[in-house]
Amino acid sequence: MFLGRSVAALLVAGATLAPLAAFAGDATAPAAPPAAAIPAPPSPAAVAAADQLLIIMGVKENVAKTVPTMMSEFERNVATSRPDLRDSLREALNTIKPEFDKSAQQTYTKVEALLALAMSEKELLDVAAFFNSPTGKKYLAMQPIFIDKLQDVLGPWRQSLSTDIVAKAREQMKKMGVDF
Repeated sequence: MFLGRSVAALLVAGATLAPLAAFAGDATAPAAPPAAAIPAPPSPAAVAAADQLLIIMGVKENVAKTVPTMMSEFERNVATSRPDLRDSLREALNTIKPEFDKSAQQTYTKVEALLALAMSEKELLDVAAFFNSPTGKKYLAMQPIFIDKLQDVLGPWRQSLSTDIVAKAREQMKKMGVDF
């Protein structure tokens, strides 16, 4: 469930931030922007609005759960093959956890800034207001289920498409006299 919600939240974040990423990857953009073109850091109000939206979307919670979830999975996997290490490993993981928690917070701060730069404060607040509305809450509630069902549709189609492209390309190449 956590992984599905994480993926769903990241997909929403990706969809929200995709225009910024597309702009960043634009081949027509200059290789080295002039110093004046470097965006100003987001305002504290924009970061607060981004934080509000990320909380509503479940991104903040998912980032916070990532370290403990991954450590638990690691502990479970090791304990399966080496049960004698369980106590020592748990102690080691508890010792190093604060370091990874700090990295999770640093990552979340970057996500906040990225979103705060991608949209205006007003836009962030408008989107948050939508997600707080009955329709927005319904959207957030159904989204993980929709993403799972979407994968049920897209996965088989992509597999079929992959096979069909190879078959049709070979057929076309053969018509052109090329052995493929």
